[in-house]
Amino acid sequence: MLSGRRLDILNPSPLDIEIEDIALGLSRLARWNGQTHGEHGYSVAQHSILVTELVATNSPDMPVQCLLAGLLHDGPEFVTSDLVTPFKKAVGKGYIELEARMAAAIHTAFGLPAVMPNDWQEAVDGADRLAAFLEAIHLAGFSEIEARRLFGWRKSIPIIEIDPWSSAIAREKFLAVFLDLKSGGHHCRKRWESPRRSASGR
Repeated sequence: MLSGRRLDILNPSPLDIEIEDIALGLSRLARWNGQTHGEHGYSVAQHSILVTELVATNSPDMPVQCLLAGLLHDGPEFVTSDLVTPFKKAVGKGYIELEARMAAAIHTAFGLPAVMPNDWQEAVDGADRLAAFLEAIHLAGFSEIEARRLFGWRKSIPIIEIDPWSSAIAREKFLAVFLDLKSGGHHCRKRWESPRRSASGR
């Protein structure tokens, strides 16, 4: 890692996890295999902020630790990469187990339960699916009908803008959200509880 840590990918230790390494990796890792509109690729770091915003707005009673878990839900991808879902399923059990070990190490490193409680997991998974649905329409060229069929979304579409950031901006904002959540999340909650639903794209 650029931090100087030597991370054993197959047997990761929480002591070797640094948030700067995660932020750097996720900010340079493109969602949708890079096949998105815009000057910049849509990074996993920016997606992670969107998921956190959706958890905060759709599950407002969740503790700040759940929001932090939302921000880190794709944390393992800073070393495992972002495999599209069909490919991930084809690779199979070995990849899933590796990802789970890395997730547990990341959670432990930042004071979260190694395995998320069920209600946290449901909130984060729901926000992740909604984020993917919105990204499909706004960025990846899917029609609304196609995206609704693929993601099973039957509700109205939230009014939100998604404008892909440069990797430098994505890294900076990911770290800012992380530090805010670690200190109580007061700035994030104030921003996300406002009527505006486009913080992820500005």
